[in-house]
Amino acid sequence: MLVLRARYVFPVDGPPLRDGLVAVDRNRIVAIGDESSLVAREFGAAAQDLGNVALLPGLINPHTHLEFSDLLTPLGTPGMAFADWIRQVVQVRQQRTAPSDPIAKGIFESSALGVTALGEIASTPWHRSTNWPLEITQFCEVIGFRSGADDARFAAALRATASSGEGGLAWTDSFRPGLSPHAPYTVRPELIQQLVRRSAERRIPLALHLAETREELQLLRAGVGPLVELMTSLGPWDAGAIPAGARPMEYLQMLSEAERALVIHGNYLADDEINFLAEHSDRLAVIYCPRTHAFFQHQPYPLMKMLSSGVNVALGTDSRASNPDLSILAEFQFAAQYHPAVSPADVLRLITANAAKALGREEEIGTLSSGKFADLAVIALPQFSTQDPHELLLDETTKPIATFFRGSPCSHQTSP
Repeated sequence: MLVLRARYVFPVDGPPLRDGLVAVDRNRIVAIGDESSLVAREFGAAAQDLGNVALLPGLINPHTHLEFSDLLTPLGTPGMAFADWIRQVVQVRQQRTAPSDPIAKGIFESSALGVTALGEIASTPWHRSTNWPLEITQFCEVIGFRSGADDARFAAALRATASSGEGGLAWTDSFRPGLSPHAPYTVRPELIQQLVRRSAERRIPLALHLAETREELQLLRAGVGPLVELMTSLGPWDAGAIPAGARPMEYLQMLSEAERALVIHGNYLADDEINFLAEHSDRLAVIYCPRTHAFFQHQPYPLMKMLSSGVNVALGTDSRASNPDLSILAEFQFAAQYHPAVSPADVLRLITANAAKALGREEEIGTLSSGKFADLAVIALPQFSTQDPHELLLDETTKPIATFFRGSPCSHQTSP
């Protein structure tokens, strides 16, 4: 039995608890409460007092690309053209020769920052080490645009998402499969439909970059623009693959047939598309990456409109190719600053409960509730007091100082 006491406990599905306690038996939460509760009377004497900290559910980052975790700074410059940035991404992949392991580096950086679950876009499926201290949903990325072309990555994704007895990876409750058709301009529509069917059959989530840039909308609508030039130069473009006048809505309709689907970015969704997402919030979610959004200097993000419409929105970090680090707490703080109309309590849900739902894991993680996994983030707090304890999490001195995964403290090394 492990009992932790903190200045504040944030269950997320209820108000913050002053002088709160969380009781853990093996890898599950068995009780939470404040000093006046039955929990305190039963477990208080055995509690380990962590001091001036907040106890949060383990933070969840549902969208990142760990292969770029060894980059020290983002690629390119703020506000650069997206197609030019993609060229730099392709160049990094082609020229990578360093012996470092960016995936392991990103995993341990994430754990040190309070993250206990993440959604990883894997350009090549990889196996999980048994001692990595967080839950991973590995979205196996697929790129394939020309009809009849050899879709090697599609075949690799199918193998990876098969059961281990059929030659797939060794999936567990902390290393789970997913699929990721990359984007409308890199995956032909019929291939996306096949992956959606695979998601429904295998009951695994799917992620698609969608409505990320104005150039993408131009490509869908008229088959022209910088992304067409980029794809033509790289080889996979087929001018007849996407019907003229296409919109993100057609892709949302496809995704609504998946088990769970994550719309990555969604920076330029129209009102009817936002309403469609709200109507299908049981299985569709939007992943907003605030600091990446700012790096590319996109138009203001419609976060309040989405949330008030009922869209399930979560925050992600994207990768170090467009972000200075993998801190999902920093994304929370950035989003709260740039969207003051959204309460800090609601923004906190975007890196906990909403993110868990996006990954299809809301029954096990995302809130501090009896019976859920004992995944915890310990956050150092400033000394001042405030009427809304959520505001303490927004202070610039606030930082993660410890992480518990499945009831055990994590070792925060930077590489294995």
